[in-house]
Amino acid sequence: MIDLNHGSGCLYDQATPPATIASSVSAAIDVALVARNRSERPRTYVSSSGLGRDCLRQIQYDFLAVPKDEGQEFAPKTLRIFEAGHRGEDIVAGWLRIAGFDLRTARADGRQFGFAALGGRFKGHIDGCLVSGPVAMDYPALWENKALGASSWKDVVKRGVSIARPVYAAQLALYQAYLDLPKPALFTALNRDTMELHAELVPFDARLAQEMSDRAVAVVRASEVGEWLPRTAADPTAVVCRGGMSAGKWYAPCAWAGKCWGERRPENTPVECFSRERAEPSA
Repeated sequence: MIDLNHGSGCLYDQATPPATIASSVSAAIDVALVARNRSERPRTYVSSSGLGRDCLRQIQYDFLAVPKDEGQEFAPKTLRIFEAGHRGEDIVAGWLRIAGFDLRTARADGRQFGFAALGGRFKGHIDGCLVSGPVAMDYPALWENKALGASSWKDVVKRGVSIARPVYAAQLALYQAYLDLPKPALFTALNRDTMELHAELVPFDARLAQEMSDRAVAVVRASEVGEWLPRTAADPTAVVCRGGMSAGKWYAPCAWAGKCWGERRPENTPVECFSRERAEPSA
């Protein structure tokens, strides 16, 4: 009998078709990405990158490295996006340099520029500092870059980073304050889908920097005495817990929502989350 389906990939007497080379390669990479992510030591400090989130309890969970809810670890797709963001930073830095900007992104020993406070329990690392360049702006200036999907990128272009992504704005304000870079920061956003570049100058917001710094102090001090900071939400159905859009703002699902609302009282959280030694990660 002539097999008219010979190009379909189907094999007779076989329950399921064999995996394609595309799915096999992707699966192997995903397994490796997840394994690498799990092998990394958790941060042992409050990071400036997350202080702009609405819920102080969520920031505290992150600082204490409390295990996330089952199924809430970063998916392989998310890990790929994170890596693309890091690569995007290198791409934009290269573009700025060939355009004539004097951009400093690392110390002589290769370490990123950054700051540490509260005995090393509050830290931030900047993408770079623009010392001079061909564009008329005030130098030296903080440089911060994000690689975004098309819809997020368009939102930032339309409304500006401070309104469209307040978490990023909080980062900028903290860096400008702690690294004594009060001149307007250059924020760039790379569209991952089209490689278009958006750039805007962001004035220093001293009030926001102080508010975020106070938040870091609150998280560290509460954790030192074994107290949980209040939730932002009144119930687990709130968008800040379950994720989604609200008032033009996107919230990722909280990775600790089940643990948080499953508690009958703060004491239910393992004692080691507060008391374990918080060793500094290796360089």
